[in-house]
Amino acid sequence: MSTTTELTETTLLRFATAGSVDDGKSTLVGRLLHDSKSILTDQLEAVERASASRGAEGPDLALLTDGLRAEREQGITIDVAYRYFATPKRRFILADTPGHVQYTRNMVTGASTAELTVILIDARNGVVEQTRRHAALAALLRVPHVVLAVNKMDLVDYAEPVFAAIAEEFTAYALELGVPEVTAIPISALAGDNVVEPSANMDWYGGPTVLEHLETVPVTHDLSHCHARLPVQYVIRPQTAEHPDYRGYAGQIAAGSFHVGEQITVLPSGRSTKIAGIDLLGEPVDVAWTTQSVTILLEDDIDISRGDLLVPSKDAPPTTQDIEATVCHVADAPLTVGHRVLLKHGTRTVKAIVKDIPSRLTLDDLSLHPHPGQLVANDIGRVKIRTAEPLPVDSYSDSRRTGSFILIDPNDGTTLTAGMVGESFASPEPVKDESDDDGWDF
Repeated sequence: MSTTTELTETTLLRFATAGSVDDGKSTLVGRLLHDSKSILTDQLEAVERASASRGAEGPDLALLTDGLRAEREQGITIDVAYRYFATPKRRFILADTPGHVQYTRNMVTGASTAELTVILIDARNGVVEQTRRHAALAALLRVPHVVLAVNKMDLVDYAEPVFAAIAEEFTAYALELGVPEVTAIPISALAGDNVVEPSANMDWYGGPTVLEHLETVPVTHDLSHCHARLPVQYVIRPQTAEHPDYRGYAGQIAAGSFHVGEQITVLPSGRSTKIAGIDLLGEPVDVAWTTQSVTILLEDDIDISRGDLLVPSKDAPPTTQDIEATVCHVADAPLTVGHRVLLKHGTRTVKAIVKDIPSRLTLDDLSLHPHPGQLVANDIGRVKIRTAEPLPVDSYSDSRRTGSFILIDPNDGTTLTAGMVGESFASPEPVKDESDDDGWDF
């Protein structure tokens, strides 16, 4: 049986871009790819042909991420565009998210797994409502690092006071939201100033370029302090002559690490046993950790199926049927009190009811509108949910994977809402429920 090496700092950074329409997100991403020499020759030739057909004098680098035909025709980003590139110092997965207010829901998708978010601001416009919306989402999604890229500095004559005023206003707002860290960088994505190479036009700025910051920002997964969690995705029983009694529980480790011989508990049943073995890529290992897809073998034959959660017995979360969370509503149809939904948490999906919507956040001044009765597309609000079955949920602040969920329309499978358990702005006092007889069985 092999022994794994010590867990070390990752060489992969997941980051997302966000900002208002025409702030230059796609151009920034295109400039990063182009100037870091991460574009294949045929890709650049295709962009040059597309740019020429639109009458552009040179290659429009935004077309490297605006991949949909509708996006190119409208000149805006609609869907989340994922790109993969690498430098000698680090590998990157980036998500270029839409800037239009009606696609804020897509920003949630792109930033939900990000370790860093780049929020762009047009230096001519400063902080606008959509900037505040994206900052609030970054705070709610617990993105550890935020970069403020003040773009189009060439259009304000590279003036330091313009940059300083925007950086001060945004940083104050972000800190009020609880964003732990903001790094402000003045750039011109179109001209390439401070994107990959330092700008000769802003000698007053002595900080890193965007790429330099992306390459050096600390992204450390200290797994020794994580709550170990493995949502069971599949039960493996090959029943071959070589392994007639093989029964393994497969899934991707959501957090922490698991060791052979460790006492674990299966939730929500609460039954306990020990890990008899761990298979990784067909080979036995002594320990496995976050993001690895493994098969766990147990000492005892326990009834386990898809949707169950394996956790260390000494670190088992409580199970509950009452969940309070902050959500971003992503569907066109509103979410209302009394709404019947399906709640998907990890690999488990259960029936649920929206019992209350205590508040909706007003992004202009971070005030709370009490008991709005419903949430519409792109609203951020507080909800209380009752599930038909108990769920083992963590606080989102402890685990972005097992502390999150989505609400689904049971009629057509549409994703309604993305939720973060326990995340909250200050909520108003709840209205007392005068009647608990709502006709539901749970």
